[in-house]
Amino acid sequence: MTSVFINGRFLTQRTTGVQRYATEIVRALDTHLCSSAAGQLKFVLLIPKSGQPPSWIRNIETRVVGRSTGQLWEQLELPRYSRQGISLNLCNTAPLMARSVVVAIHDAGVFAVPHTYSRAFRTWYRLLHPQLGRRAVQIVTVSRFSQSQLVRYAAMDPDRIAIIPNGGEHILSSPADPTVLERLRLRRRYILAVSSQSPHKNLGGVLSAVEQLGERDFDLVFAGGSNPRVFRQGVQGSGAARLAGYVTDGELRALYENAECFVFPSLYEGFGLPPLEAMTCGCPVVVSRAASLPEVCGDAAVYCNPEDSQDIARGIATVLSDAELRADLRRRGVERAKLFTWNDAAGALLKLLETATAA
Repeated sequence: MTSVFINGRFLTQRTTGVQRYATEIVRALDTHLCSSAAGQLKFVLLIPKSGQPPSWIRNIETRVVGRSTGQLWEQLELPRYSRQGISLNLCNTAPLMARSVVVAIHDAGVFAVPHTYSRAFRTWYRLLHPQLGRRAVQIVTVSRFSQSQLVRYAAMDPDRIAIIPNGGEHILSSPADPTVLERLRLRRRYILAVSSQSPHKNLGGVLSAVEQLGERDFDLVFAGGSNPRVFRQGVQGSGAARLAGYVTDGELRALYENAECFVFPSLYEGFGLPPLEAMTCGCPVVVSRAASLPEVCGDAAVYCNPEDSQDIARGIATVLSDAELRADLRRRGVERAKLFTWNDAAGALLKLLETATAA
């Protein structure tokens, strides 16, 4: 039996899209093990001392190991504890000294939109990703767009990059918490934007679009935060928007389910998890036609040019003014979202690991 050692550093980090990917895939793998679907693979979740085994783990063995934390733990200690098997890393980074590495690299943003990242962050990733592309036994990414970007910027072999997309059903695991609507004093209909405040998320484009709509009968809500160690700051807030900050899954679900539409005019996305969550919740979506977003949203969204605030405004106005269109987008969005599940992602990863083991 081959051991697969999962890099559990994500359990010590604040949850963004990358950490969500790791959490939900590990959760789904744990469920797969219940049905003995893992065959000859034994999974072990390795966690640095600053983290704790998650309460939802039932079948995967967990071990808290090492004396350090962060990148020091990942690069120097994790290789020692995973040397007897495959090192599975789901959050963009992996130990360079590990013998057998499988790593998920979600995008090539540090190359394509470097100005949106801090200097230290982009310098490290620009060094790390090409090295991992050469050393890893298998690369995983989340979309065909990201695969093409990793080939273009990090000179990776496309035949060694498997595509395992995100899922969206996690947003339905928590009951909707409508108290967030009261906290934000939402008394009338509203449009919702969810992301970090990084410039490539283009929240400024949303503000400009809303301003162009003139006198309005709706509110604008921004949910999400930012990490200054990773991203350079973009929009800091405006009197035109209600800032929800970080929200729980239950609060986020309530915001999606009660919004007139969700707006996501991002300039660069490796996948685009918020639009998928919105569609899962039956929220009409106005989304950029850039990067991976058409690949995710298909025919279930109204598209806009993210670099043209007038076109963003047009998309918002089109959805807000047409009740039949909103109903159609809700129906199509829910159906589209069913194509992306964490169960399918975990199943694809299991097959990939079995193949890597055989090789």
